Amino acid sequence: MPTYPDLRDCTILITGGANGIGAAMVRAFIEQGSRVAFCDVDTAAGRSLAAEHGPNAIFHRVDLRQESQISSWISAIRKRFGPIHVLINNAAADPRIKVGEMSAAQWDDLFARNMRAYFLTVREANPWMPEGSSIINFASIVFHTGPIPLSAYVATKAAAVGFTRSLARELGPRRIRVNTISPGWIMTERQLKQYVTPATKRLIRSSQCIPDLNQPSEIAEVALFLASDVSRIITGQEILADRGWAHS
Repeated sequence: MPTYPDLRDCTILITGGANGIGAAMVRAFIEQGSRVAFCDVDTAAGRSLAAEHGPNAIFHRVDLRQESQISSWISAIRKRFGPIHVLINNAAADPRIKVGEMSAAQWDDLFARNMRAYFLTVREANPWMPEGSSIINFASIVFHTGPIPLSAYVATKAAAVGFTRSLARELGPRRIRVNTISPGWIMTERQLKQYVTPATKRLIRSSQCIPDLNQPSEIAEVALFLASDVSRIITGQEILADRGWAHS
């Protein structure tokens, strides 16, 4: 993994950091010498991950549907570590529900988890982010491929891309960069347990330009690049990290 000296001693906020891509990012930033504050609703996994890395990894249980919990979390981190240099909006739910079977309450809850939370974390963290900071919002290649039955999830990820584009212009005068990472199908523990079968792996390999299976650590490396000042010229962009699925 490359080393980014400018990330040493920086404060990194990551939502959904207890498992999967989020946990891979926590580990990657800790290896860079960053201070990582991450939240999740999986308390056991979050505490276990934090315990692996000592005082530079701080876990809080946060329900991202609750505005007060987001505000309290970011306030606590700011008071402990000072300025916030990187905010990564990673947490999301991806239920497989057809539109005709989805209730309005389910739709609203998904948008609260996957999009309203992005707005709230940005609003709360932004005043404490100095010049040169980076915001990374996670979307997905489903925005481009539109699979069934994920229409509501796809809509939230389209919103994340749009939010990024406008926010980059709004925060640009302060030299705060805002970008989106849209991963392909990533081989997280949950995906492997719930959705990835031998047939799925064949589909992935045949759909991507490069047939290798995508790993959480590889997405973490993209996040490191976008967090670091080496990507200072990049803002308002969607980075498709999918080995070419959305281009095939």
